Amino acid sequence: MILSLTYQAIVIILLLTFSFGPAFFALINTGIKFGYKTGSFLALGVVISDFFLCLLVCVLVHFGMANLLHSEKAQTFFAIIGGIILIVFGAFFFKKIPVKTDDVIDIENQLPSPRLMFFKGFFLNLFNPTVWLLWLANVTAISKTLDYSMVKMIVFFSIVLGAVLLVELFKVKLAGKIKHYLTDRIMMIVNYITGLALMTFGLLLIYNHYFNK
Repeated sequence: MILSLTYQAIVIILLLTFSFGPAFFALINTGIKFGYKTGSFLALGVVISDFFLCLLVCVLVHFGMANLLHSEKAQTFFAIIGGIILIVFGAFFFKKIPVKTDDVIDIENQLPSPRLMFFKGFFLNLFNPTVWLLWLANVTAISKTLDYSMVKMIVFFSIVLGAVLLVELFKVKLAGKIKHYLTDRIMMIVNYITGLALMTFGLLLIYNHYFNK
C-alpha cells in the first residue's frame, strides 16, 4: 500500500504543479514581474484553495454525494462563472504596465498587497472546473486505497499539498531569478501571453459547457 500511495502522491503533485492551467501562467508571470515574496502569496492562495477543494470533495465522497459534482447543471454553472472570472483576470494583464527592470526606484511601493495576491490565487484556482474534477478523481482513487477513512485521506492530502507548495515556491523563485535578464519588451510580451492564456481558458470553458452541447 505504501508504494501505491507514494506513486499516487507523485502523480498528484505533478498534475497540480505542472498542468498548464490558469494558475500556472499567473504564477510564473507574478514571479517574473514582482519577485519571490509577492509570488509566494499567490502560490499560497492556490494551494490553500486546493486544500479547501480537497476537504470539500472528501466530505462529498464520504457521505456519498460525489455525484453532485458530476451533474450537468453544476458543471455548467461553475464553467460559466469560472470562465467569466478568468476572462476578467486575463483582461487586467493587458492594462497593467510591467515594472521596468532597469528603473532605479522603490519597487516595494509598486508591489500588490500580499492579501490581494493570496485571494487572487485562491479564487483563480477555485473557479476552475477542471480543478474540481481533478480533485474528485484524486479523492475517489485515494479513498479506495485508504478504505474510505476521512482522517487518513486528510493526512495524506495534507502531506501531498505541503509538497505541492514547496514545488510552487520553487517555480516562483526560479521565475524571479530570470527577471533580471528580461527587457521591458519581453516583460510586456509575457504579460500579454499570460492575459491571452487566461482569457482563452475562460472562453473555452464557457464554450465547451454552454454552447457546445
